[in-house]
Amino acid sequence: MSNRVKVVQGDRYLVLFGTRYLSPCPTKTNKGDGPLPRTKRQKSGTGIYHIMLRGINKQTIFEGEEDKRAFIKRLKKYKGICDYKLYGYCLMDNHVHLLMKENGDSISDCLQRISSSYVYWYNNKYERCGHLFQERFKSETIETEVSFKKVLRYIHQNPLKAGLAKTIYESKWTSFHE
Repeated sequence: MSNRVKVVQGDRYLVLFGTRYLSPCPTKTNKGDGPLPRTKRQKSGTGIYHIMLRGINKQTIFEGEEDKRAFIKRLKKYKGICDYKLYGYCLMDNHVHLLMKENGDSISDCLQRISSSYVYWYNNKYERCGHLFQERFKSETIETEVSFKKVLRYIHQNPLKAGLAKTIYESKWTSFHE
């Protein structure tokens, strides 16, 4: 056994420098036949989605205002290329909320382009490599006007709930002012 890190599949524990720990991320399996395939993304009848991108391990994905401006720049750039409608957004330090409607490219293709472009820029700026976002993006379908308004309100109020602003008018990194 290595004295560094060893993952034992059957018991799902880690051995770190001789000390045993439970694995924080157990793998879901299908009766021992390996990992389950991920579920297919639900398709919206309206084409509208609430999208959530989170930093890997909930780490910061925006170190400062320049980073947030760079992400918004990519949202606007790919809006023309992918032909999507952006109804709302909120940039938090470690995650992003988007309310989007796919028109041309699929929402998956749009997000792949936006996130890849941003990660390339971010990694170059901070002289790092590897993933920035956790897993694939999360999405919820928006099928009614009521759910659309509820999600848009939720997105714009996110900085308030996190204690980053006292009013929605103080939230600098949302689409509320647009």
